[in-house]
Amino acid sequence: MPKRFRLTRRFPVAMTEDGYRKLKRFAADAGLDEGEALSFLFENFDSVTDEENLTTRLRQFNAELDDRKR
Repeated sequence: MPKRFRLTRRFPVAMTEDGYRKLKRFAADAGLDEGEALSFLFENFDSVTDEENLTTRLRQFNAELDDRKR
């Protein structure tokens, strides 16, 4: 029996414009709203990411973060 989908937490989120556009596109393609799409991604995080690629991308993102904030 599937779990009932309840949104139990709300939190303010700051995202880059690129990240938000990709979230909206993913949500639309999947037939979800943005909150449901984020829930799906985080509930299934290990199966939707490649650990090696994630580590590389995270290192790159962190290296560029200070410059992107300016």
